Amino acid sequence: MKFGVLGPLTADLDTATTPASPAQGADRLPSAPKTRQLLALLVLNEGSLVTLNTCVQELWGEDFPRSAVQSLHTRVFRIRQALAALPGIGSTEAAKRVLETHHQGYVLNLSAGCLDVHTLDEQLAQARGARAGDDAREISHALRGALRLWRGATLADVETGMHLQAHVTRLEGIRMTALEQCLDAELRLGMHHQLISELGDLVSRHPTHENLHAQYMLALYRSGRTAHALDVYQGLNRRLVEDLGIEPSHKLRSLQTAVLAEDRTLDVTAPRDLRLSLDLVAGR
Repeated sequence: MKFGVLGPLTADLDTATTPASPAQGADRLPSAPKTRQLLALLVLNEGSLVTLNTCVQELWGEDFPRSAVQSLHTRVFRIRQALAALPGIGSTEAAKRVLETHHQGYVLNLSAGCLDVHTLDEQLAQARGARAGDDAREISHALRGALRLWRGATLADVETGMHLQAHVTRLEGIRMTALEQCLDAELRLGMHHQLISELGDLVSRHPTHENLHAQYMLALYRSGRTAHALDVYQGLNRRLVEDLGIEPSHKLRSLQTAVLAEDRTLDVTAPRDLRLSLDLVAGR
């Protein structure tokens, strides 16, 4: 089975090891919100003990009912029922081996590669290797592969308590960092024309994100749209001042100055000789 958390919580057949069937892709996981919440917590801690206290805190916070532990046991039973019905597990006994009960809590045992986060880690490791070799094309390839793993917001259909929210925040942070690094690599490759539409959408969804605005400005400037690039800066400046009471960073102000001066360091040269795009003006 292949479990997914980078989007709605799913469990699908792994077609690399299991023949296709009519049920392939169907979500057979529990539908009860707190049961799905517990399963998500176990999946994201796969291979590690999740204590009873952690489970109770996740599901009910500090104001938990007296029946919390009994309710927890019932939800674990429901999860095992769902696991047993999955073609890749197939029986109650097998489900008990997948989701083990320990004195202090539970351990969910998944095979290597049976979670989309495992694949994400592999793609990010590939990207780190490409950065070590300063290979912008390979960085783009690896990070686009990583970004395609998301099917929506992390755990989009699962309620989150204090423990799950920490995982969601971390994974969404990884997603944004991967996106910024991917765009940087593609700007180094001279893909500014292709990125304008994507960056325009991103800055509309992240109206105070300075790095995305800087990348959008750079793509516009390199595409011969200097006035639009300066408008982007002015719009960001206005939102930062009005909404947050701060001004753009030194890096953004330096980029604006470089755009106004038509600074040659903003132009694309041979990818092998380029630093990351946002370092072009900061390192002058």
